Amino acid sequence: MKSFNSIDEILLFAINSEQESVDFYTRLSSQVNNPEMKQIFRQYAHEEMGHKAKLMTIRETGLMSISNETINDLKISDYMVDVFPGPDMKYDEALILAMKKEKAAFRLYLDLSEMTSDPESKAVFMSLALEESKHKLRFEIEYDQHVLREN
Repeated sequence: MKSFNSIDEILLFAINSEQESVDFYTRLSSQVNNPEMKQIFRQYAHEEMGHKAKLMTIRETGLMSISNETINDLKISDYMVDVFPGPDMKYDEALILAMKKEKAAFRLYLDLSEMTSDPESKAVFMSLALEESKHKLRFEIEYDQHVLREN
């Protein structure tokens, strides 16, 4: 795992991670044939761009707001098999992929928070983990409401 020497390095790392997510969802949107799926992946990319912009603002201004909010975890993605993107991906498969992507991002930021003893760095990582957990929960709720309940 990469080590960081400053908050600026942490923020640059997080900004790059968010850009990777933007690229991931943008690439998926161009790979699927279903117009609804294209739109969904574009929306995900747009949200990740919002995270990147938020991080860039924090980096430029030095101001950040840390939330003490807790996010529930339905753990739906813990029981899913891996799904690989493709042109004929179904909605449920796209949700599984998105849940797993957000879970991985959450784990990354949580692990990074545990590796630092600097309170400010820890707070930045925990804030980022919180954002990713919100997304994962949103995808789990969507899956629960539109896939599990339809079967």
